[in-house]
Amino acid sequence: MSNTLKAEPIPQAAAEGLPNVARRWATLAMLLGTFAGNLGVSIANVALPAIAGDLGAQAAQAIWIVNAYQLAMVVAVLPLAALGEKLGYKRVFMAGLVVFTLASLLCAWAPSLETLVAARIVQGLGAACVSTIVPALLRAVYPPKLVGAGIGYLALTVATSAAIGPSVAAGLLSLGSWRWLFGINLPIGLLAIVLAARILPESARSARSFDLAGALLNAVTLTLFVVGGSELGDADGRGAAIIMLALGCVSAVVLVRHQRRRTAPLLPLDLLRIPVLRLSVATSVTSYTAQTMALLALPFLLVSEMGRSATATGLLMTPWPLVIVVVAPLSGKLSDRFNAELVGAAGLALLSLGLVLLALLPAAPSDLDIVWRVALCGIGFGLFQTPNNRLMLTSAPRERSGAAGGLMTMARMVGMTAGAAIATVMLDLHGTRGAGTALGIAAAAAAIGLPTALLRLRQSRKEQSRKGA
Repeated sequence: MSNTLKAEPIPQAAAEGLPNVARRWATLAMLLGTFAGNLGVSIANVALPAIAGDLGAQAAQAIWIVNAYQLAMVVAVLPLAALGEKLGYKRVFMAGLVVFTLASLLCAWAPSLETLVAARIVQGLGAACVSTIVPALLRAVYPPKLVGAGIGYLALTVATSAAIGPSVAAGLLSLGSWRWLFGINLPIGLLAIVLAARILPESARSARSFDLAGALLNAVTLTLFVVGGSELGDADGRGAAIIMLALGCVSAVVLVRHQRRRTAPLLPLDLLRIPVLRLSVATSVTSYTAQTMALLALPFLLVSEMGRSATATGLLMTPWPLVIVVVAPLSGKLSDRFNAELVGAAGLALLSLGLVLLALLPAAPSDLDIVWRVALCGIGFGLFQTPNNRLMLTSAPRERSGAAGGLMTMARMVGMTAGAAIATVMLDLHGTRGAGTALGIAAAAAAIGLPTALLRLRQSRKEQSRKGA
């Protein structure tokens, strides 16, 4: 690689981004890390039966291969956002890549389920570094007028990894051991590390202290919410789940009170006072809740209620992530060129419409009836996601980009956790017929986000008028 591609440290000059060639290489480094982290979720899901059989574990125990990874990511997001602002985004991103790659090697070697789960926790921490810091790095690498395009490429990468993950896992499992599913991360991680070390710009560092007490409270609160939410669908464990959720609420109150006394809070209460950003976070939560509920409920509806095979169901659901791959970069460019609030609101309206139409499917629909509705949902979500993330990121002051990126990631995880919990409860209470109910609730969740998106447009116009005056 030519020396001309090496970026000098630019703590202040990052406002204009990197030159074109360097920006492309920097984007590749960030997207490689993002791709590997998201692939780590989808491929593990497919491989659980094979891993459980090889390691002599029960299915319920094997679930922790997925849960441990996701829980580590959720717990680490806000502390890592704070560390990014304190130590510099590049340092935390690089540390995440190294940790993720080494943990992938440990996962591939793991001789027991306990070792594999422990390695997945470490791998999840590395993935959290990447997913939390990438939005702030995008803001440093791209000039302000092109930030939406950068976020669009990020959404494209996430959607692509989700779409091809099951196929990659199935292909590797057909050729060899499940251990190759983790080994595949090694060349990707090493390439991302080399590119990131060479190209990514340094960022200004803040003098903030690290809030250890806040990090512990954050970990306790989110663990109670995530574990409690995941157990709601188990009738035998529902009482304990409700107790955990109640304790999570108490812990959340204590966390907020603790954070209010701090000048640089771990929980970014200062950013949540910005109306446009606060409304964007709320809309993100409702949209991810809606999408997760739909993607979990739809297979039960198609297989149990409409008689489709598992293979046919997978094919019928494929248009959702596939159209996001196409739409997400386009919506990023649209949000740079036109009003991001309007583009996002239009996408949310299409998502709401698609979910309503899925909930109202006739008893014996044709494959075409299903496919175009699923595709409409994907178009709507893809059109909404990138402008909404752009607004969350750019509404924050540049020096708080790390915290804004943390909010982006946290909103997604909260929405996904809530959506999974609600869908599971509906299926447990009503059996497979609960899938239709879950789709209806998903449509309502997306619709709730629509007036919030429109309110954000009004608030944004007020702020622009005030700045103009």
